Amino acid sequence: MPLPSRVDVAVVGAGITGLSAALGLARRGARVAVLETYAAGWGASSRNGGMVLTGLKLDAATLLGRYGRELARELFRASVESVDLVEELVRAEGIDCDFRRCGHLALASKPGHYAGFERGAELLAREFSHGTRLVPRAALRDEIGSGLYHGGMLDEASGGINPARYVAGLARAAQVAGATLHGNARVQRLERLGARWRLPTTRGVVEAGEVLVATSGYTGPATPALRRRLLPVGSYIITTESLPAALARELSPTGRMMYDSRHFLHYFRLTPDRRLLIGGRARFVPENARTVRASAAVLQQGMLAIYPQLRDARVEYAWGGTLDFAFDTMPHAGSIDGCHYALGYAGHGVALATYLGMKMGAAIGTGEFGANPFTRLPFRGAPFGLHIGKDWVLPLVAAWYKLLDWVD
Repeated sequence: MPLPSRVDVAVVGAGITGLSAALGLARRGARVAVLETYAAGWGASSRNGGMVLTGLKLDAATLLGRYGRELARELFRASVESVDLVEELVRAEGIDCDFRRCGHLALASKPGHYAGFERGAELLAREFSHGTRLVPRAALRDEIGSGLYHGGMLDEASGGINPARYVAGLARAAQVAGATLHGNARVQRLERLGARWRLPTTRGVVEAGEVLVATSGYTGPATPALRRRLLPVGSYIITTESLPAALARELSPTGRMMYDSRHFLHYFRLTPDRRLLIGGRARFVPENARTVRASAAVLQQGMLAIYPQLRDARVEYAWGGTLDFAFDTMPHAGSIDGCHYALGYAGHGVALATYLGMKMGAAIGTGEFGANPFTRLPFRGAPFGLHIGKDWVLPLVAAWYKLLDWVD
């Protein structure tokens, strides 16, 4: 579609955050243009493992210690509501994306990690009124066909999804509501014109009353204040060929979303067509053809360590996407110099990007930002100038996490 010359709101980035915000804004009657460098859902929004998870990257004890009881409870409650919101959107918009409330299983890579799960489950029940179930090592075979782990913690509220179908469904819903989507329209910079914004793009210029930046791991020089507050982290995935039904049931009898407790973690699941999908931070650097190939080999080794019975299974697909981590590993939303933003999902983006996109869209429409707990978190820049534009930073971060896993 041709670019509009003037809109009420310009959304920069057509991933889950941007499309969810555009949908909410358009439903309220706003004229919304979504500006995207490539195509809707091009980045990690469609290239993730499809895990729709409760919780945040930080555990319950860290949330309470850092933010206090009241705010920590609001943040955790938002994570649970975000899964409900995904389910509601899938139903209301008729999005065919294999959504299922299958639960997630966190797996203890070391005995001490299971003791941490015991403490965490007690805290979640007492402080957040959120029920989980501990799975001791002796009972783990009912959940996973692997002897590698030392127990697990099960949260039945999480779900799974086909992320590419989900983001395509959000794009369609936003367009039906009245938003316009514009691919191949990279925003070059944001220019303030009194009470309005001017956005030169590679396809022309758009003027907007408000701007929402929803670029996550692909945040670039057009928004330097946000770029300095994020690290882009590559996350990579492989999938096997479609497996025999009996073998698939052996690997994952209940079809949970699963991930281990290491800092340099693996996450894995069965897909609806019985492929084993396994992903992780095989390399921290953003994706390209070379890093995808190298990461696929690392992930296959990890897969065989978990599931030796897959030694003869063919790996048919490999891909990568770039996530965004803030330096406190928390999502953030709010405004900088009048420019609105929502980003920093740290691997929990399917649910939380949907939630924060919708919340920020509502706030832009009403001017009421205080109801969103993520707007109350301090969003500090990187120490020592270590930010998204420093190529040498990510290998250093990867080495640090490997060291933490070794020490732990």
